[in-house]
Amino acid sequence: MDIIGSFALVLALLATAYAFVAGVVGIRTRRALVTKSALNAGMATFPLVTIGVACLLALFFRNDFSSAYVAEHSNRALPLFYKFAALWAGQEGSMLFWSWLLSIYAFVAIFSNRKKHPELMPFVGVILGGIQLFFLILNNFVASPFSLVGTVSAAGVTHVVTLADGHGLTPLLQYSEMVIHPPMLYLGYTGCTVPFAFALAALLGRYPGEKWIHITRRWTMVGWVFLSVGILLGGHWAYQVLGWGGYWAWDPVENASLLPWITETAFLHSVMMQEKRGMMRVWNVWLVFITFMLSILGTSLTRSGIVSSVHAFAQSSIGSWFFSFLALIFIVCLVAYWKNRDYLRTDNQLDSVVSRESSFLFNNLILLAACFAVLWGTLFPVLSEWIEGSKITVGPPFFNKVNIPIALFLLFLTGVGPLLAWRRTSLSSLKRNFAWPLAGGLVAGIIAFAFGDNNFYAVVCLILAVFVTLTIFSEFFRGARVLSARSGENLFASVGQLTMRNTRRYGGYIVHLAIVMIFIGISGQAFNRDVQQEMRVGSRLSIGPYQLVAQNFDETSNANYTADRATVEVLENGKSVMMLYPERRLYTASGITQTVVALHSTLARDLYVVYAGTSPQDDTPVLHVYLNPLVKWIWLGGLVLVLGTVLALIPSRQPQIVLQAAPEMSPVEPRRAPIAVAHPGDD
Repeated sequence: MDIIGSFALVLALLATAYAFVAGVVGIRTRRALVTKSALNAGMATFPLVTIGVACLLALFFRNDFSSAYVAEHSNRALPLFYKFAALWAGQEGSMLFWSWLLSIYAFVAIFSNRKKHPELMPFVGVILGGIQLFFLILNNFVASPFSLVGTVSAAGVTHVVTLADGHGLTPLLQYSEMVIHPPMLYLGYTGCTVPFAFALAALLGRYPGEKWIHITRRWTMVGWVFLSVGILLGGHWAYQVLGWGGYWAWDPVENASLLPWITETAFLHSVMMQEKRGMMRVWNVWLVFITFMLSILGTSLTRSGIVSSVHAFAQSSIGSWFFSFLALIFIVCLVAYWKNRDYLRTDNQLDSVVSRESSFLFNNLILLAACFAVLWGTLFPVLSEWIEGSKITVGPPFFNKVNIPIALFLLFLTGVGPLLAWRRTSLSSLKRNFAWPLAGGLVAGIIAFAFGDNNFYAVVCLILAVFVTLTIFSEFFRGARVLSARSGENLFASVGQLTMRNTRRYGGYIVHLAIVMIFIGISGQAFNRDVQQEMRVGSRLSIGPYQLVAQNFDETSNANYTADRATVEVLENGKSVMMLYPERRLYTASGITQTVVALHSTLARDLYVVYAGTSPQDDTPVLHVYLNPLVKWIWLGGLVLVLGTVLALIPSRQPQIVLQAAPEMSPVEPRRAPIAVAHPGDD
């Protein structure tokens, strides 16, 4: 299998190299057959890389420990379910997985557009081919997943060795979501490639009109939703596995995933400015370029080892390859922009500060400020080491101090933007649209303060969350009321019709509602509590409305690990609610200890129980218990976010014209014209 996999990757490299070179030749000579063959070669990369991935998976399932990668990241006792996760557990496999996802995106992009945009697709094929070529060079020559375990004899001859068992998968990855989280995150990272290819192709080919924007927007939404899900799943994994009671620590690799998400979000908002008014063309092109470069930067941070992170791979020379590639991308983008900057001239100017255009502009500026703050804090240890010779780490206090006000202002704009008119908004319109949502938010804040919520940021977040929610519901209500009055249907049926008539707009509103839910969940951090206590059988621990009673401490084991387990009864207001079973596992193959959190979750709060080990004095078991309000709203917000994005990707249903039947004509009665009834457009 290793020979077949290696050969498939070599063929994929040759196909991609041909796609790149022949594509350039086709563009220069304008020979259609050469261009077509280049695009076909680009699509051929997908089945070839797929064979490589299948071969590596087969080595895992066969427990072939002559493969160095399999021996390092698997063992015989590892459940089959986690052998999939082992595919991307290390440097070599994760790079192969990246190349495979990239080949899927390239195949779909080329295949779906092969008969469209003849002036654009040759450039797209060359750009995708160049990017794929870089990753396949790494797969074949720098980080091959098909290296064998070998020893060198006294005579200098290398012999392949098959180990009896492997070192096993790192315990941090032996969690069900780790079979989903990395693919989602990688699909988000690699998803930046297609918008980048179309944007750069449109610039190089001076493609007329805004059609590339329509193509790019949908691809960006696909990558954005995958990246969003990947980030949220990563937070949920950290919450469930690391046992520290939190879900976001401003870790460098966490930040690396957030950076392209921020710039993609900015693009998805400002792209409407270009579609509606022909504005912000330079801005949009560079947002796409920066998003792709940030995805490469995030990948390099993960693999170079220059930052310390629980998510990062070991120190590796592969980082220099990524930084060189990143420099090349920046030079290409800068030269392409400079030579074709006249093509990006803006058609219109901003008419008023109080308009939807200005809200998008402010939204973009604030998002880029957040991006810069996160990037600066992430790279500050590296920069300080270069300048002063020692790493100075920037921790969560810095990120929270800078980004919480920024995030709250963005939440405010989330409610304001959709209610502003294009070009200019009148004072009467502002009063009509904002009066009662703002009043509702202020009332909610006053009630929260009266009930003892004196955390400034939490109160402001509540006010803004209620304000934004009311503006969203008012938009649905106003449109549905108009449709209901004209069609005679009930209000709920009209909401459905309204949504399907403009899926992009109302799907966006649902995404905004999801962001509100996530903000509500994050605001609960201001009220987190925790207690750590030694516990014997019969001991009690109180936190909030809960009492925890230790019922038993025992051991359990299987072929993969042994575990110390606590059995804890949970009482709420004196009534038994459930039993929780936190564990502390020792994995046999790796010798690494890992906690398994026990969780009781409601919409109001999470009871989070960790078996923290034993007391060093007398080996008494220790439980660390956290009470975290509102966390579940974050995960529910993620589900709503996916729903809203999928809805926005569905084509809008065109309004149907219903003709009223004319009555029978009489010789003396004049003919009456049919009446056309149509639902109102809503853009």
